[in-house]
Amino acid sequence: MAETLLQLRDVARTFDVSPPWLDRVLERKPRALLKAVDGVSLGIVAGETLGLVGESGCGKSTVARLIVGLYTPTRGTIEFDGAVVAGDGAIDRTAQRAARRGMQMIFQDPYASLNPRWRVQNVIAEPILAQSPAMPRAEVASRVAVLLAQVGLAKVDGAKYPHQFSGGQRQRISIARALSTQPRFLICDEPTSALDVSVQAQVLNLMRELQHRLGLTYLFISHNLAVIHHIADRVGVMYLGRIVELAPTKRLFAAPRHPYTRMLLAAVPDLAMTGRARTAVAGEVPNPLDPPAGCAFHPRCPYAMDRCRRETPLLKPVRDGGEVACHAVEEDRL
Repeated sequence: MAETLLQLRDVARTFDVSPPWLDRVLERKPRALLKAVDGVSLGIVAGETLGLVGESGCGKSTVARLIVGLYTPTRGTIEFDGAVVAGDGAIDRTAQRAARRGMQMIFQDPYASLNPRWRVQNVIAEPILAQSPAMPRAEVASRVAVLLAQVGLAKVDGAKYPHQFSGGQRQRISIARALSTQPRFLICDEPTSALDVSVQAQVLNLMRELQHRLGLTYLFISHNLAVIHHIADRVGVMYLGRIVELAPTKRLFAAPRHPYTRMLLAAVPDLAMTGRARTAVAGEVPNPLDPPAGCAFHPRCPYAMDRCRRETPLLKPVRDGGEVACHAVEEDRL
């Protein structure tokens, strides 16, 4: 059995989005709490790529920021390499510092995630110097040159500024910066969504090559199901802050079990479906400030029954592999 590198246990994050106190008093309004993530539990095995998909606002990026420590969990625990690094209970501070070095994040927009006032060599060197401030500058420069070569750029590119590169090249710089601390785990928050299709393919192939060469583990967040199908070993589907289906990629795309997963896949353009009528799922994503009781998907689900409106389904294993949070699947109605 491969080791579990990252483990999330019932992780939740609630944001207070209430108006100012005086406005609430005058208008007699209660506090407004937004449950961006509501009890996510999953494990990522070393060396694999877990894809995370879902509609905008479902909590994918919040999960990513919780893992890297940009947010702290309201509830639950996050373990990295067997030690608790965030959440409830005793936190191993030594392991937490090691986790900060061992995990990095590649952000969605390469135009905004790089400092426009810094040369590329300084952008890539910053995490190295933050972790090892006493490292000789010659050694830092040598490591920067190696990192640039790993992502397909030249040493002389380090003297340029980010605005002198194309979008795909900027994302390569972001990847080099993420690799500068020699991490084991990378969180990729829609790293190809701002790129042209041909450039997306180049960046994805580069990431797969680096994964095999360096033994990396990925959490890959994307709206593009074709990208997830290409790069992920397993896929987690999120809806309103919860994981509703978690399964190996081939099984999920061949035989999706949850009605929401079926809806997402049915929305993908397919030449084989040309001329056929599509049955769209009614309704829109509920207001996260006032989510429906029971299963959050029940207002849009054609298989919903009274139990779905009362009881929140739990993520449970299914016969053909993976886990699903759906009463209809549990009762063999779907």
